[in-house]
Amino acid sequence: MDERVAAIRQLIESAPAPRGNGDGLLHRVCAAATQSLQASGAGISVMTENGTRGVYAASDPLTERMEELQFVLGEGPCWDAFALRRPVLVPDLGSESPGRWPMYLPTAWDGGIRAVFSFPLQMGAVRLGVLDVFRKRPGSLISAELGTALAFAEVTTTALLDQHEDATTGGFGDVLADAGDYRAQMFQAQGMVMVQLGVSLGEAMVQMRAYAFAHGRRLEEVAHDVVARRLQFDRDSS
Repeated sequence: MDERVAAIRQLIESAPAPRGNGDGLLHRVCAAATQSLQASGAGISVMTENGTRGVYAASDPLTERMEELQFVLGEGPCWDAFALRRPVLVPDLGSESPGRWPMYLPTAWDGGIRAVFSFPLQMGAVRLGVLDVFRKRPGSLISAELGTALAFAEVTTTALLDQHEDATTGGFGDVLADAGDYRAQMFQAQGMVMVQLGVSLGEAMVQMRAYAFAHGRRLEEVAHDVVARRLQFDRDSS
């Protein structure tokens, strides 16, 4: 595994960073994983015990949409991988029971996704998130590909735990701080919607997710607009 991890680090460092994405390191991870695993896309979401949730990198717009939908809908393979602390491998979405992810399955299918492989980003008792790999064709990961995917998860976990910027990591350390900002804004938006609708915090999140899904928007964008008072929920429209 050590040799494989070293090779993957080189792939990540050599992958071009997309424009407009800061240092682009997590995006380079996604790009390298997509290429190495012959996938249509890969995404990294930060998920922590204290409730932080958010998509932090994706290889392309469709993958970002598929990642975000899991948070909007509150279901999907990344939720299961995080909760179960083990990879969730779905080689054929078409063969899955409709009751497993009743909202996510048809939406992912409509988006052209046929297989999803989710790998928890964890070290010991610490859980940081999930690496998702998507394919537009059904089929299992072969043994070598599974080993490569696990190595990508290990490299990403180590990077997320690194709190210091240096020439090797190039600045992964700021990600967890950004996650705290995301959580604070989301919690503030929940509180505002709770007051506007006179409901519980849990129901406020349900209403925000429903709005995001109905309007084809990211949950983070909806929360930002609520906090900025550009969007207000009322009892008549809910």
